[in-house]
Amino acid sequence: MSYQTGLSGLAGASRDLDVIGNNVANANTVGFKQGVARFADMYANSVATAVNNQVGIGTRLAQVQQQFTQGGITNTGRELDIAINGNGFFQMQSNGVLTYSRDGVFELRDGYIVNGAGQNLMGYNADASGVVNTASTVPLRVPMSNLPPKATTAITAGLNLNAQDSLPKTTPFAKGDPSSYNYATSTVVYDSLGGSQQVDMYFVKTAAGSWDVYAGSTTGAATQIGTAKFDTSGNLVSTTDAAGNPTAKPLAFDFTVATTDGSATPQSLSLSIGGTTQYGGKTGINNLSQDGFESGRLATFAVDVDGTIVGMYSNGQTMAIGQVALATFNNPNGLVNLGGNQYAATNSSGVPQISAPGSTNHGALQGGALEASNVDLTSELVHMISAQRNYQANAQTIKTQQAVDNTLINL
Repeated sequence: MSYQTGLSGLAGASRDLDVIGNNVANANTVGFKQGVARFADMYANSVATAVNNQVGIGTRLAQVQQQFTQGGITNTGRELDIAINGNGFFQMQSNGVLTYSRDGVFELRDGYIVNGAGQNLMGYNADASGVVNTASTVPLRVPMSNLPPKATTAITAGLNLNAQDSLPKTTPFAKGDPSSYNYATSTVVYDSLGGSQQVDMYFVKTAAGSWDVYAGSTTGAATQIGTAKFDTSGNLVSTTDAAGNPTAKPLAFDFTVATTDGSATPQSLSLSIGGTTQYGGKTGINNLSQDGFESGRLATFAVDVDGTIVGMYSNGQTMAIGQVALATFNNPNGLVNLGGNQYAATNSSGVPQISAPGSTNHGALQGGALEASNVDLTSELVHMISAQRNYQANAQTIKTQQAVDNTLINL
């Protein structure tokens, strides 16, 4: 019986060395999770055997348990490298078969985000407006089409108009005559096709606390769009249109400009001057913005902590183009290792729980980074020495049994 016991010990130590060797070999494998060999003792089954007389007959490998502890995260600066910080796996798909991985090395192929084996990274798609649909996971695709333009509808300006300015020397306003206005500024606006033109705005002091406002395109006429009134503390208190009626929107003027590129014309615009003051200081602009933009092409993209893939376009705009999903399991050790940094779900692991990174018990993502193997080489080398000693000790058991047998034979 000692031969069987010793042989089981040799087999166990050999399997332990196999697991340790596999860990050491994968010390540099992205997202690799080290295994630990777990053993169980063995006893002969016999109803008649008294409990206190049982003698073991060796050991067996009970399971190789994966250690799903966090690996170190290293920045790579590569936009399609993604590290998981916390629980979860990337969901991958190939020919309708779903697998799961911690390996975050991805690339673009035909617009789709895939791993080195060509498996699709799964997640949630975003529509043309950047709204993410979390109903179900689909292969993530990076759209290469241009971002549609957005026509300008609102201009926002914050100024200080010098209360001590004199009235213009020239009474009738003329855009080409600086002596007919006190201050001018301009901004670029975009039409429905993304075409751009400059809109000029003029401010003419007509009395203490009263300023006429003119606007129009650089290539067209500038007409009066209203009047701004200030109180004795320099605060803007009201705006009226060119006819002297209160403006439809408080502290804002509505006007139009013509376009000539086939876009919708005339283009309706609103100039909001809320926050404008009339203090005794230099006239100038404090804030000037507009809400339109031209068409843009995708320049680059990045992955946020919640998995949102944010596209950055050549026109300075950003928009969500998708979201990476993560899968968690009630029992990760129930996953079957397929090799190639891939796992498959089983009845033991439970069904995958798919959600956005950072929700419930799902980890966060770090773009431009990779999770290293969680193998501790120092510990593994110590375990290797222990496994070697175990192998030698079990071999000695067989050698001792052989010596006993020889003694009996020589009697």
